[in-house]
Amino acid sequence: MSRRVDGLTVRVLTVPTDQPEADGTARWDSTTMVLVQVHSGSATGTGWTYGPAACAEVVRDQLTPELVGRDPMAVPAAWAAMVRAVRNSTRAGVAGYAVSAVDVALWDLKARLLGLPMVALFGAAHEQVPVYGSGGFTTYDDDRTVEQLTGWVHEQGIPRVKIKVGESDGTCPERDRHRIELARRSIGPAAELFIDANGAWSVKQAVRMLRDVADADVHWLEEPVSSDDLAGLARVRARVDADVTAGEYGTDVQYFTRMCAAGAVDCLQADATRAGGYTAWFRAAAVAAGHGLELSAHCAPNLHAPAAAATPNVRHLEWFHDHVRIESMLFDGALDPAGGTVSPRLDRPGHGLECRPEVVGTYEVAATTSGPATSSPSPPSPPSKDR
Repeated sequence: MSRRVDGLTVRVLTVPTDQPEADGTARWDSTTMVLVQVHSGSATGTGWTYGPAACAEVVRDQLTPELVGRDPMAVPAAWAAMVRAVRNSTRAGVAGYAVSAVDVALWDLKARLLGLPMVALFGAAHEQVPVYGSGGFTTYDDDRTVEQLTGWVHEQGIPRVKIKVGESDGTCPERDRHRIELARRSIGPAAELFIDANGAWSVKQAVRMLRDVADADVHWLEEPVSSDDLAGLARVRARVDADVTAGEYGTDVQYFTRMCAAGAVDCLQADATRAGGYTAWFRAAAVAAGHGLELSAHCAPNLHAPAAAATPNVRHLEWFHDHVRIESMLFDGALDPAGGTVSPRLDRPGHGLECRPEVVGTYEVAATTSGPATSSPSPPSPPSKDR
């Protein structure tokens, strides 16, 4: 049977946080999701990015004309067409985030048209994917930090957790030390402790901090310096025991290749909602494998789970507090990390997530349906909150 893409719907949602959140270099009190649905007959595939509202305009104006009428089974061809369409808008940033959301929706649509779970479409490499609890925002007081970390470790059985450090652009080292030591005391000696400076420190600051908190046994040091400073990441990596990681802002295979070739990381990170969807995720995994590295998924845990389970060299995925809360509210079928792993849904087609229209409508600030028959004005642009 001949199939075609009939049209796309794109929605902009703004979801308030449950309390103010901050890392080393940014603060936010809401998160923007751009939710894309691709339609073919009675089937609909869903994807999203935690990018700015402007992504919706890119989807409507630049990507939809490339997709309507295309074969929804030929996702790589659609991906290549989208990348060509945004060449002059530059792939990195808004355009790349938009491509990512649509690519995920196309893969979900293809799996649903075939009646397959996404992981079966990709081909499973693992039955389960390890997760790490991620939050520990610098805005949290001690009580909230302990509550969150002990909930993950002692109640849900997640044996690895991450907190944000580098508070106020690295100007609060005493509080960073206090929070790292508090985190270790809270989770006990067995759990792995990860910290993420979001590029707030200098090379020497990072080395001094890891030396000063040596008793806390930090396993994972994420973006101690800017992820654009590959030489700096490599210098930190050479001087600390913790695994140095970065890659969440990568938007193409060349970015990941440069980072790995520079010896900048012990484990590569990638975010399918930024890098170009599932199509680009597997390219990043191949680059990491070629350099003898594992890949870790950044944020959007329910979206990443099927792809991570189909990736032989995956290490884990980030169970990020804000996105876990949002995805659990907006979708039926969200995963359970009890015991420290998630298993992609095998009882539902696609990624297994179904939108809850009444909840989506609560947070929707704009919507556009585009295709051969319908079109509506551009949505307004609420502020973007990217981590």
